[in-house]
Amino acid sequence: MAIKKSKFDLQCADCPIRHRAVCSKCEADELALLEDMKFYRTFEAGQTIAWAGDDLTFVGSVVRGVATLGQTLEDGRTQMLGLLLPSDFIGRPWRKTSAYDVCAITDVTLCCFRRKPFEDMLVRPPHIGERLLEMTMDELDAAREWMLILGRKTAREKIASLLTIIAHREQAHDVPKINAPVTIDLPLTREAMSDYLGLTLETVSRQISALKREGIILLEGKRKVVVPDMARLLAQTGSDAISHL
Repeated sequence: MAIKKSKFDLQCADCPIRHRAVCSKCEADELALLEDMKFYRTFEAGQTIAWAGDDLTFVGSVVRGVATLGQTLEDGRTQMLGLLLPSDFIGRPWRKTSAYDVCAITDVTLCCFRRKPFEDMLVRPPHIGERLLEMTMDELDAAREWMLILGRKTAREKIASLLTIIAHREQAHDVPKINAPVTIDLPLTREAMSDYLGLTLETVSRQISALKREGIILLEGKRKVVVPDMARLLAQTGSDAISHL
């Protein structure tokens, strides 16, 4: 599938992820530099953005949509390793190839930066480098939390944890208010959730049905989940809090 030239076009100052993306600490002169090196790309749901080991000529941020990070084993088995949500960063400076398969699971818009000018910018003004380091540390924390989710939590706790993570991210970086309803546009099918969480499809469906039956979540259509009380959902995760993911 060919990469579509995006009709999405914004000035950096008007970008919906401006205050939480890699450019969040940039001054006006730095934003002007980014404007000169950026371009947008769109990918359809199901389209591969990058294969592991392939050259990645750009780095960038997810502006809209959701993508996955994954790895394919020699025998064809695949494992989903993470989600890329709006403001998450794709690619690594000074690493020309992609470490993982990156696939769009909804229609995705990326704000891309040409690799060499972006790398040059990292060694001059400090703001981009500082923010990228912060985001890298957040990603490391998230990976450690996910090891706990996959390794020690029950099926119910895994489902509740995933819903909580998505709820927090959809509320930008603001923690959802306890006792206030939160609506989640679930980016994953149940099949994808089962792959991501290491569960069977039947187990995922059974646990979602149980959460619905107990009034912890409400379902509106196939992908919309309403959480009437975040405190009740948090109580199902087996964790004191999940706020940094």
